[in-house]
Amino acid sequence: MKRRHFLRASGVSIGLPFLEALLPASSKAAETALPKKRLVAINIGLGLHAGNLIPEQSGHDYEITPYLKSIEAFRKQFTIISGSSHPGVDGGHSAEKSFLTAAPHPGATSFKNTVSLDQLAAEQIGVNTRYSTLCLSLAGRGLSWSRGGVEVPSETRPSQVFAKLFLEGKAKEKALQIQRLKDGQSILDSVMVKTKKMEKRLSGDDRAKLDEYFTALREAEQRLVKGEEWEHKSKPKVDAKTPVDIQDRTDVINKARLMYDMMHLALQTDSTRLITFFKNGINAVPKVKGVSQDYHNLSHHGKDPEKIKELTIIEQAQMQAFAEFLGKLQQSKEGDSSLLDHTMVLMGSNLGNASNHNNRNLPIILAGGSFKHGQHLAFDQSTNYALPKLYVSMLQQLGIETDTFAGTTGTMQGLET
Repeated sequence: MKRRHFLRASGVSIGLPFLEALLPASSKAAETALPKKRLVAINIGLGLHAGNLIPEQSGHDYEITPYLKSIEAFRKQFTIISGSSHPGVDGGHSAEKSFLTAAPHPGATSFKNTVSLDQLAAEQIGVNTRYSTLCLSLAGRGLSWSRGGVEVPSETRPSQVFAKLFLEGKAKEKALQIQRLKDGQSILDSVMVKTKKMEKRLSGDDRAKLDEYFTALREAEQRLVKGEEWEHKSKPKVDAKTPVDIQDRTDVINKARLMYDMMHLALQTDSTRLITFFKNGINAVPKVKGVSQDYHNLSHHGKDPEKIKELTIIEQAQMQAFAEFLGKLQQSKEGDSSLLDHTMVLMGSNLGNASNHNNRNLPIILAGGSFKHGQHLAFDQSTNYALPKLYVSMLQQLGIETDTFAGTTGTMQGLET
């Protein structure tokens, strides 16, 4: 009873989930002293050429590959994973919808997505920050999906991300937002009362459904309460100006760099601890020196040496931008450690071989976090290891007690903490 509060309306009491705001001061201080665990997930929509990325040797003594040279400075802080994929996930480009959900057959007309890795984590740790998650992309589509299988809208303009994170609204705007939150709580109160009256007339199955509904209401109440608290708090101040959005859609590398900067600032200020970023491909010639052909067309190289040469230039630029992001996390100190030490950064693609739209043998890099890195985990290229096991490992590192993700049980073999 001391750890739980109840929502009371019209004579009805509904137990709320555990709220950080209700902790005694001593417990809050203890929580603050613990390292903040974070997760970033990045998908390169047009894949990464395996021949330039995957080492021939497994284990710790692998020879560095052309693409890994960009992040060689972090060799002891990342793991390269090959021979893994999501069971049942196919459909070529459609598999981008399942990159963080592992929902099977995303290309089917009857497909319904499931909850993504970040949104599942947000249900438990999202209340600790102003924004439970930050969903980003270079175009309209994103990687995040709600528990109901609905795509979570993504921010595509760095200037808007910066404003959301750091620019204060006018007093009237803040007051209006607070009132909206209060109105939302009032609506929940009345809905809870009405549904509670029905309970005695329901069957066992319907009561189970109602229990799920109440669970969702409790989570919504938690978010509303937390949202109102954040509206009363000032946003963090940063020594940075609002970025100028790049209008040229073909300048994919610099557009990504701007978004990486926003991601770094968001983590550094603890505005969120969960970020997804979809680096969508384009059907145009990218603004990269030495490239003269359509990016999408180059990904379908058909082993043409000239196409692979230009594709390599683009993908090395992608890897360099990623390396710069890791560098910013490494340079940002947090106590005796760095942001990178406490941030799991997943970078990969839903395409193992973009040339033929193959969704097996996915290119996966996991950097940072409290894992023992510095190795190449090479699984069977024919049978493939279940990638959701990696997601279970990552969820557990966030402090989430689960042993299953997307119907797959257990953590990733060989990945030690």
